[in-house]
Amino acid sequence: MMQDTMNAVVPTNRHISVPQTDFDPYAEASLDDPYPHYEALRDLGPIFYLSLYASYGIARHAEIDKVLRDPYTYCSSAGVGLANFHTESPWRKPSIILEVDPPAHDRTRKVVAGLLAPSNINKLRQTMEREAEALVDRVLEKGEIDAVPELCAAFPLKVFADAVGIPKEGREEYLLPYGDMVFNAFGPVNQRFKTCLDKAQPAIAWIAEVCRRENLTPDGLGAQLYAAADQGLIELDEAPMLVRTLLSAGLDTTVFTLCNVMASFARHPDQWALVHAQPSLARQSLEEVLRYESTFHSFYRTTTREVELAGELLKPEQKLCVFIGSANRDPRRWPDADKFDVSRRAAGNMAFG
Repeated sequence: MMQDTMNAVVPTNRHISVPQTDFDPYAEASLDDPYPHYEALRDLGPIFYLSLYASYGIARHAEIDKVLRDPYTYCSSAGVGLANFHTESPWRKPSIILEVDPPAHDRTRKVVAGLLAPSNINKLRQTMEREAEALVDRVLEKGEIDAVPELCAAFPLKVFADAVGIPKEGREEYLLPYGDMVFNAFGPVNQRFKTCLDKAQPAIAWIAEVCRRENLTPDGLGAQLYAAADQGLIELDEAPMLVRTLLSAGLDTTVFTLCNVMASFARHPDQWALVHAQPSLARQSLEEVLRYESTFHSFYRTTTREVELAGELLKPEQKLCVFIGSANRDPRRWPDADKFDVSRRAAGNMAFG
């Protein structure tokens, strides 16, 4: 256990019987190298209290699996970030995909799922494969690249934005700052978030404009969302919100995942050699990357009622930080959890909750 990175806190709330810690998951040191901290959190016990944020936390696979399987007790509608939208005014509109509970979320999710019909998927696959091959050819010609901007970001900025149907001008300048702001909004209103918000102001205005119906290509996923509104499947004002959701949720997670793929294989050339020798391991190796380096590391659920979790009685409207990045490295679930192993059957990881 990392005694030097995590301090026990003398209990100040007599209703809290679990270990309390002053660990800050949003501190720069925690963000730079979270895994030693996750080990320490798991060692605290199945549930603990984050004193800096008045939130409970869970970092072990078993408890996280239990919470995520019970959306009626641990809801998303209060916000998947630190703020509780039930008890305080949100600074932004809640996501109509991520921050809606069943059964209400079934309506919008059904529309988004319809975008993944076989006809759309086949068309997108052909386009993406063609663009991927062209990008790889350009990379090979150069011989040496900066993988993050020239590969991991360049590919989704082209193919994903094309699929949604937004204009080409402004993508590189605005899409990534917008996504940076969105993901940093899940935490506290700290200096990191304020800086991202300031930088994203031009991007916010640009996003609002390009997601308007008249600015989308007629054959893209965005146009299909407006068509769903015409059919009465969603409200008209929900269509641009869903277009923005596609961009922020789909683009950035793809960039992060590609970066993690490149970094994982660069740091473990022996594993790359295995995949190179056995291409059939490709899909399995992606699951291992998603487990080993989570695309995002934590989000929140909020209790809807009084409930006991791992022996601790939680009151209604209690925020609970779910450290999925830790669940994916929990040795109670994954043997040699800190080892990157493409031969591992890592399906069922919690990379996307």
